[in-house]
Amino acid sequence: MSKAYLVLSDGTVYEGEGFGAEADGLGELVFTTGMTGYIETLTDPSYAGQIIMQTFPLIGNYGIIDADFEGNCLARGYVVREWCDAPSNFRCQGTVDAFLKARGIPGICGVDTRAITRRIREQGVMNALICRRVPDDLSALRAYAVTGAVDLATCAEPSVHPAAGEAHYRVALVDYGAKRNIVRELCRRGCEVAVVPARTAAEAILDLDPDGIMLSNGPGDPGENAFCIAQIAKLLGKKPLFGICLGHQLTALATGARTEKMKYGHRGANQPVRDLAGARTYITSQNHGYAVVSDSVKAGKVRYVNANDGTCEGIDYPEWRAFTVQFHPEASAGPRDTSFLFDRFLDLMGGAPHAAE
Repeated sequence: MSKAYLVLSDGTVYEGEGFGAEADGLGELVFTTGMTGYIETLTDPSYAGQIIMQTFPLIGNYGIIDADFEGNCLARGYVVREWCDAPSNFRCQGTVDAFLKARGIPGICGVDTRAITRRIREQGVMNALICRRVPDDLSALRAYAVTGAVDLATCAEPSVHPAAGEAHYRVALVDYGAKRNIVRELCRRGCEVAVVPARTAAEAILDLDPDGIMLSNGPGDPGENAFCIAQIAKLLGKKPLFGICLGHQLTALATGARTEKMKYGHRGANQPVRDLAGARTYITSQNHGYAVVSDSVKAGKVRYVNANDGTCEGIDYPEWRAFTVQFHPEASAGPRDTSFLFDRFLDLMGGAPHAAE
């Protein structure tokens, strides 16, 4: 492996070894705390435009498995303490190194990911560059911003996915960068899922005659998606609606609330979420850098909050038969504490049949 550098926008340089593609990678550096699920992390479209750093020190030990992909890999780079070049797993189809090379994505290993994580936690998310030579001019690095991410992450054409077994409901899923497990969770509950691109008009969605509408996760600043926000405003109240992650944020914006960029976001599989309507706290998977400002919520009622920092994690809109959550109830590789929210969505459509195994 050749020498490589991770350059932060504040001028800090970390020296390590390059793997993956022999190319430079410029993006917004974010960290994720998941101890497993690096395949799902790498293939989560919500990381579009970002450089992913894993806080868990050893990555790649069970290889790459195509069946575990959650979508397209849209990351700009990958940062790990150590990557495994000899994975051991009967399902293994390749290495992380080969995966990155095939997609033109650079990686860097051998850097102190704990020190970098502490820096981000103290100073906030910042831009970074993975390179083979440190540039003299950092102006392009500092000027970088993630833009147009939803257009990059959404599907190009509509598609239909049959229910597992008898079809009880038809769900329209608006794809802002949807993870595949959203479709799987709906299909196994007896739903036929019609996936439509993010820029589908509300009228076209309603023409599908769905029993319910799902708004998916996705990348980037929710505030730049004016068209999507306008369509959600037209859909509210027409059909039962369930929004996840970016879908949650866009729905809040459509109802007059505000979103703000977080200091370093929530990314990992260990985020505690408290249900204000009960006594439960759930452990959830999350991946977001923006949050709905709770005090700005004008319609609906905040239902879930983060037990660590109190940020908004979910809103109920009973007058519109709608609810949204910031976390991922479809989480794969886990945890599965909140998968019951799909059953709640089915209840809004008329009742939940038994999930197919």
